[in-house]
Amino acid sequence: MAESLLLTTARVSTFDGDRLLTGASGFFFERDEQLFFVTSRHVVVDAPTKHFPNRIEIELHTDAVDLTRSFSVSVWLYVDGKSAWRQGSDMGGEIDVAVIEIPRSAIPASTAMFCFTPAHLQRSLDEVEVGSVLLVVGFPLGFHDVVHHLPVVRQAVVASSFGIRFQGQGFFLTDARTHRGTSGAPVVMRVPAGGGPLPWKLLGVHSSRMDMSTRDLVLDESLGLNCAWYADILLTLTAPGAVVAQVTAPAA
Repeated sequence: MAESLLLTTARVSTFDGDRLLTGASGFFFERDEQLFFVTSRHVVVDAPTKHFPNRIEIELHTDAVDLTRSFSVSVWLYVDGKSAWRQGSDMGGEIDVAVIEIPRSAIPASTAMFCFTPAHLQRSLDEVEVGSVLLVVGFPLGFHDVVHHLPVVRQAVVASSFGIRFQGQGFFLTDARTHRGTSGAPVVMRVPAGGGPLPWKLLGVHSSRMDMSTRDLVLDESLGLNCAWYADILLTLTAPGAVVAQVTAPAA
């Protein structure tokens, strides 16, 4: 069986009906026996790029031993004309995280998967220093083990003061080489020995790369910095009876 961390994360495909649009990453979060799938908000809707999928497919394993066996769960993004996902905002504006509840009935009992929980969120800010080693688990440009349907990881480090909202936004920075398709990936830090079957802390949700608009494309390399939204937003978005912003389905 693969490492538990690799089985938290799934490849996401977005569709407009049967038309494939984009690929991304996402992961599972469990709270009070409810199952949620987490990804970046811009994966499910992004007006500036005219990205308006109406459903996603999530690839899962059907067998914990034979990882070559997989299936896809199709999830509609709108119900009665309103968004089925949960998203939020704070004093800095919209948060680039989306959470959608997955009915347990849609997931066969034999599915091989691990879920982050509220216990995996980082409580003490003092334990995460600048330069702390992280992993970003996802599907850069859709690249992955296509035989065993597993994601790949990129090593990262914390690149801004953890716990301080970078430029007033609800994210911190990571220093890592990332690509399109990594949006929605969990950003995690290893827990010392004794961390249980999933010995990782969930620090953030990878969103996008950061760059300077003034960068000379010939003389200057990309900064190699990325936004990771603080994962504690999941406590708000998965709370029972949470009141969150909804999006109206785009006109056909």
